[in-house]
Amino acid sequence: MSLESPLVSRPIAAILLKVASLAIFVAMQAFIKLADQVPAGQIVFFRSFFAIFPILLLLAWRGEVLAGFHTKRPGRHIVRGLVGVSSMVLAFYALTRLPLPEAIMLNYAQPLLVVVISAVVLGETVRAFRWTAVAIGFVGVVIISWPKLTLFGSLEGMRSDEALGVLAALVSAAISAVALLQVRSLVQTEKSSTVVLWFSMTSAGAALLSIPFGWLPLSTWQVFCLVMSGLCGGVAQIVMTEAYRHASVARVAPFEYSSILFGLMAGYFIFADLPTIHSLIGGAIVVFSGLMIVWREQRLGLERAKARELPPPQ
Repeated sequence: MSLESPLVSRPIAAILLKVASLAIFVAMQAFIKLADQVPAGQIVFFRSFFAIFPILLLLAWRGEVLAGFHTKRPGRHIVRGLVGVSSMVLAFYALTRLPLPEAIMLNYAQPLLVVVISAVVLGETVRAFRWTAVAIGFVGVVIISWPKLTLFGSLEGMRSDEALGVLAALVSAAISAVALLQVRSLVQTEKSSTVVLWFSMTSAGAALLSIPFGWLPLSTWQVFCLVMSGLCGGVAQIVMTEAYRHASVARVAPFEYSSILFGLMAGYFIFADLPTIHSLIGGAIVVFSGLMIVWREQRLGLERAKARELPPPQ
């Protein structure tokens, strides 16, 4: 996700682009589920490698191919890529083990974990309002996860694929929160296209290291689904980047949760997955807490902007 300031303020266009990008990301996830039980490392390679092509096409159209590769911080890009690919492996493992709507909802633990990591690791000031929002959000995560976490009930439950999928999704969200903080640092000096391109290259290269752990021979259908997942991922990243060229993150962020609706629709019409009452109630709580955090961040941003505009004391 690009965190750059908007070049032109066009909020309606930004919102439409953001929602479109989320629909394409859900299509990417649906293609991965349709590929059916492919090893996570193999999925990451296809997702990352084929995402490079739409990004390169856009850069070529803009005449910025060489600029996209140029960076003064290759080490930071590689570290960010390795962190991101770790999150992606776990997320794709979870996606192959869980219904699509639940996998998407559990991913929304990420903004809650960003707050926690910012406070504990980076020492940022987090006051009672945001801690309350985080606590509420984690209640929602527990409600979504509870029916799957049979491993806490018996040793036999530790073999549950769905329980392991839930744990993988939550660990993925935690690692993804770390990756997002790294992106926030990188975009201070790097173009968003450079961040995206280096991430795709690093994660594709890292995924090749998983070959000795057992890649599978794929059918034509599986290859098609995985190639499409990569192309969708690249296109979605471009569309999302464009959204943030037209409006601030704070204005667009609340629409992030529209992917839950797309996930419910894809889960029902493609995989015949009916959302459980736990998913619906827990998902609503997670969305509410996330919107609380977004609202608070927006208010703090406005307060900081006003403080900068005030004349210095005489």
